[in-house]
Amino acid sequence: VPNITIGPLVVKSVKKIASIPMDVHLMIEEPDRYIRDFADSGADIITVHSEACPHLHRTIQNIKECGVKAAVSVNPATPLGDIEFILPFVDMALIMSVNPGFGGQKFIPEVLPKIERLKNMISANNHRVDIEVDGGVTVDNVAEVDRAGADIVVMGSAFYNSENYAETVRAVRERCG
Repeated sequence: VPNITIGPLVVKSVKKIASIPMDVHLMIEEPDRYIRDFADSGADIITVHSEACPHLHRTIQNIKECGVKAAVSVNPATPLGDIEFILPFVDMALIMSVNPGFGGQKFIPEVLPKIERLKNMISANNHRVDIEVDGGVTVDNVAEVDRAGADIVVMGSAFYNSENYAETVRAVRERCG
């Protein structure tokens, strides 16, 4: 993806003042080249795209060897079968609900059954894997995403475009119970 958001230096700076876990989403080609840098900068979780990792198991091992949690991401059109084998080795699975690239895209509702299938796959095999959903999640659709099985939602544009962050947080909590 040609859009660069933040690098290891920014992660290191934010980590000095933030008390929440830092989830670094490497939506890039050759993520293995950057894993150590982000781990050393203070990342708590490193997420890589299955589509960008020809040797996904090795990449997940590299993340774990750095002492951070490992996560795998799938794009909207990628079948869950592509990551089923890696679920025993990851801490989190991220379902993209937009096609990667830029913020502010509309949520693709066809991923809702995919979230449900992933939740069932995880439960049926007794894996301990959180499900994260990223892309187009808003106050208006967060309840559907929650009901489908998401444990974590990324709501970048929904918050950054909000006039009142506290009200947005309250509304999300109200809708997700």
